[in-house]
Amino acid sequence: MKTKKLTFGAMCLALSLLLPQVFHMIGMQQAGSIFLPMHLPVFIGGMLLGPIYGLFLGIFAPLTSFVVTGMPAADRVLFMMSELATYGMVSGLLFHQFHFSKQKFGSLSALVIAMIAGRVIYGIVISIATYLFGIPLGGIPAVITATTTGIPGIIIQLIFVPTIVMAIVKGGYFDEVVTATNKA
Repeated sequence: MKTKKLTFGAMCLALSLLLPQVFHMIGMQQAGSIFLPMHLPVFIGGMLLGPIYGLFLGIFAPLTSFVVTGMPAADRVLFMMSELATYGMVSGLLFHQFHFSKQKFGSLSALVIAMIAGRVIYGIVISIATYLFGIPLGGIPAVITATTTGIPGIIIQLIFVPTIVMAIVKGGYFDEVVTATNKA
């Protein structure tokens, strides 16, 4: 099973590099901050692979993307790493340890809670950088702007993440997710 998880994790990491490039190809200047394509594989990976894989996927997705493509910008990488690491870890914790996978709308609930947790952590980290260290990042207003700018991406996440997660779970690719949820 470890090989399957590593393979799926690598696929999620590859998608986290590929999807932003696809969105940038449509020609919009801020496609990444509007559609949030890197978030999709992190949420999916967190839910299906668990909190540890989700945490590392959330750390390495923006870091690898920065090294390979130069995006996100250097001044945003650490902040995205904290946000996406939270997304991956919290979605994995909720889906696995708190058995949201057993609930009718568990993947949607786990997604929404993870989204909120990730934005809270993002806000805290941006605030620390802005208000404690004097780095001109905009503080809380920048977090609010980023959230409102990303509403199309949030809608995409709310539609596609639960659908994809439940299709993969029902398809039996990760039998231990189904087995673990049925035992609890």
